[in-house]
Amino acid sequence: MTRPLTIDVNADLGEGCPNDARLLDLVTSASVSCGAHAGDRATILATLDAAVARGVAVGAHPGFPDRKHFGRRERAATPDEVERLILDQIDDLTALAERSGVSLRFVKPHGALYNQAQREEGVARGVLSAVRRLGLPVLGQPGGVLQRLAESDGVRFVAEGFPDRRYDADGRLVPRDRPDAVLHEPAEIDAQVIRLVQTGLETLCIHGDDPRAVANAENVRAVLSRHGVSTRFWGA
Repeated sequence: MTRPLTIDVNADLGEGCPNDARLLDLVTSASVSCGAHAGDRATILATLDAAVARGVAVGAHPGFPDRKHFGRRERAATPDEVERLILDQIDDLTALAERSGVSLRFVKPHGALYNQAQREEGVARGVLSAVRRLGLPVLGQPGGVLQRLAESDGVRFVAEGFPDRRYDADGRLVPRDRPDAVLHEPAEIDAQVIRLVQTGLETLCIHGDDPRAVANAENVRAVLSRHGVSTRFWGA
């Protein structure tokens, strides 16, 4: 790399997985579950408190209320249904965040809701209606429907990349039901980190539910450090 770069490293947390505290030592922002697709009140509060203690920025991570499938099963939803789902879940998270003394800084849809918003206009419009009412930025994959509509509607869009996920030639994530959807080899992840940073993304995501999440985060931080890329929350 020829010039200094800065990027945010985020993790999806508060989902009841065991590594939240360790990941919060390695990231600069956290997308915290609203309790619908995973997690519970005690887990979410503990994650919020830990984020505050470490100075990690916090955003909301709403998803379809489908705990059996961890919010990763796609479903039909109207724009109004998506908007209401997000607003209701963020109301719940906001109440917990206020107890922890933290303000929510962004919204990142979870799982199937995230993926559908990248390609389905109705879902994307529901997401944007919600975040516009909340006055918050939205995270998503670049080049999709959500980004196009966000930019036309004047909503702050934050482009996100995934070091541990394989991409198709069209720039979309390989579906999780494909056996090659997740990258496992450190060399592959290293190369992808650099490729993603060079595309001008603002944040890289670590999946907190992955058993290798801490190792993945440490690897990403090491790769960034070797290439002179510092880490900082994009909204700082």
